[in-house]
Amino acid sequence: MAFTISQEQAIYARAKCKGLPVEIRFQDYRELNENFDRIVSVGQFEHVGCKNYRIYMDLVHRCLIKGGLFLLHTIGENESSNSGDPWLERYIFPNAMIPSANQITSASEGLFVAEDWHNFGPCYDKTLLAWHSNFETAWPELKKRYDKRFQRMWTFYLLSCAGAFRARYLQLWQIVFSKEGYPGLYPSIR
Repeated sequence: MAFTISQEQAIYARAKCKGLPVEIRFQDYRELNENFDRIVSVGQFEHVGCKNYRIYMDLVHRCLIKGGLFLLHTIGENESSNSGDPWLERYIFPNAMIPSANQITSASEGLFVAEDWHNFGPCYDKTLLAWHSNFETAWPELKKRYDKRFQRMWTFYLLSCAGAFRARYLQLWQIVFSKEGYPGLYPSIR
């Protein structure tokens, strides 16, 4: 099974998976040249850019064995765009882009069958508000390393994103793909 995660997530995952038969790697997804029965991509697709969506899907298709499943977990937008939010790109996520449903389905067309598509976006503002609460609680310790400008910037980021999810401008999708179609009914719809 393969997961695509950030370096920080890899460090955390290694600690949580210690002693388990799991290998956590931090590497460029384009360097993968192995086969897997399951591929899970969490928070990665937003960082490959629209010009690489099809390249990403081609790579996953090549690495996924026949009968395997691919879970794509990504933030999504309601409308297609070819650029990211300028403020977020400058201060939070350089080179990030939020895909639309159309961009995802276009990139996966002819490669995968979409078996299941869940939207957790309506609940995600609560997650961002909890992160903001944790950030504010931790600020007395964090301010030893960061200035007020960072605090204002991070607060703006967390709360504006919470608002975007609450307003349903942003979505949080988990999409399960198969190569040839899952035999019978996919388990989540039985």
